[in-house]
Amino acid sequence: MSFLQKNVLTIAALSVIIFSCSTDQKKETDTAGIKRTFDSLLNAYHEERLPLSPLEATVAGDNRYNALFPNVISAAYINQFKEFNERYRKNLSAIDRSKLSAEDQLSYDVLAWECDIALEGSRWKEELMPINQIFSMNLYIAQFTSGQSIQPFKTVKDYEDWLKRLDGYVAWCDTAIVNMKKGMATGYVLPKALAKKVVPQLASFDHGPVKDHLFFMPAKNMPADFSAADKTRLSKAYEDAVATKVIPVHRRLKDFFVKEYIPACRESSGVDAIPYGKQYYAYRIKLFTTTDLSADEIFALGKREVDRITQEMEKVKDQVGFKGDMKAFFDHLRTKKELMPFTRPEQVIENFNAIHEKMKPNLAKLFDKTPKTGFEVRRTEAFREASASAEYNPGSQDGSRPGIFYVPIPDVKHYNVLSDEDLFLHEAIPGHHYQIMLQMEDTSLPQFRRILTYSAYAEGWALYTESLGKELGLYTDPYQYMGMLSAEMHRAIRLVVDAGMHTQGWTREQAIQYSKDHEAETEEGIIAEIERYMAGPGQALSYKIGQLKIRELRTKAEQALGPKFNIAQFHNQVLETGSVPMKLLEEKINRWIEANK
Repeated sequence: MSFLQKNVLTIAALSVIIFSCSTDQKKETDTAGIKRTFDSLLNAYHEERLPLSPLEATVAGDNRYNALFPNVISAAYINQFKEFNERYRKNLSAIDRSKLSAEDQLSYDVLAWECDIALEGSRWKEELMPINQIFSMNLYIAQFTSGQSIQPFKTVKDYEDWLKRLDGYVAWCDTAIVNMKKGMATGYVLPKALAKKVVPQLASFDHGPVKDHLFFMPAKNMPADFSAADKTRLSKAYEDAVATKVIPVHRRLKDFFVKEYIPACRESSGVDAIPYGKQYYAYRIKLFTTTDLSADEIFALGKREVDRITQEMEKVKDQVGFKGDMKAFFDHLRTKKELMPFTRPEQVIENFNAIHEKMKPNLAKLFDKTPKTGFEVRRTEAFREASASAEYNPGSQDGSRPGIFYVPIPDVKHYNVLSDEDLFLHEAIPGHHYQIMLQMEDTSLPQFRRILTYSAYAEGWALYTESLGKELGLYTDPYQYMGMLSAEMHRAIRLVVDAGMHTQGWTREQAIQYSKDHEAETEEGIIAEIERYMAGPGQALSYKIGQLKIRELRTKAEQALGPKFNIAQFHNQVLETGSVPMKLLEEKINRWIEANK
């Protein structure tokens, strides 16, 4: 090869290298630009969504929108929210997903899901049935106004913000009446059994004395550092708001329910009785389970799970030496005096705190990340205690407000401790408190993902944690283990009765009887639960569907990784995503397994 040929080849090679370098630089520049565009889109989505959903902002501890209460059941708002999701879905589609990192691709997929499911939801007429006995704004707002919950009442501005928010709530209530009248004319009405339960809830707020009213409570508990002038002014403003707005609007709602709405309500139990009810239920399955399972598949899955858990219950029945069939054992559990040991409500709270102390030594073995936010157990407020379930209310992102596990104790002498260990794992630690607060505290997540909640993920995680009891040093008492099985059975039954009522022609009474045949809940508790499923079609499916998927992913990881499997690291993988649709969680866990084989 001649010197000239060598030089030509060298120059050519250098040209290729220079071109390659400039191309790589261009790719890096393009990738960086796409990343900046994507981050800006996520931030804009979050910031624009908060004033559209200001109660979510308050829950997260973002107090910028505490005075807002948009009329989410008005036509104007529904159209605005639809336009918002259409616009962000279009802008998202313009971004090249393949140029994003794996974590950003997950955020891309989450935002795509959010926009798509919201747009699918806008097709249905949920605003025509805005009030029921459990999933209803009038109950939610009453928690806020107590001053003991999520809405802050620490500054003069806090007090002024709440008065403005109350104005929005009153407008919402009046719109609810207008919408329900439209629903009466078009077949979108509640089952009569549910509508009757709403009346006493409304009646508790439709009269004075004003200064004894729950909505006046913040004025009775003003901070000591408020000036005398502010205290006088705000007290008068709250008195006027309760007397001229809150009491009258609840009276209008109650009178409407009694005189017009209940007579027009349906006798049927399932949502398939409303126009396009089965199609609507299919949407609700997708919304709450984040899967494409059909109602028939869920109904059959529920029956299989009921049979499996029944076999486990039989083992416990034999272990404690009970002579009789399972239904007799359920009656025994409902009435066993040793399982109702308390005489004072404080003892219930103390028992939950003792459960927490008992499991603390083992928590570090299963979890190497824990929330910084504080945690408390409290009794459910009296105004909603009779119809409430145990629940968790999250703390704030900055940790200034603790996470709270609320326990209803309507009759302490009949309070049954059968499921207390299991209940604490689910609602408190390491269930909802770990899952929600680790997500909210995680500054590496985009802001919009820090406050997202998917029911299948959140409730699936909480139900999965119930199965960790023995690993955490609990369930040493066979009755407490039976409590865990009872709780899992409760969620398996939901698959059967929820799909049964809404798509299989089951009546409320059939669903109640099926539950009584297969679980140890009291009849009163079973009725409340069945009516909950009637009020919120599909929501109760999320627990078991999510739990089964997380358990399936853990088993897959254990088998694939063998001795390399680390339970704390698996839990990190599940929790570090924040709340995501189950398909996206499965894809992430599969990548983690492959990377660690």
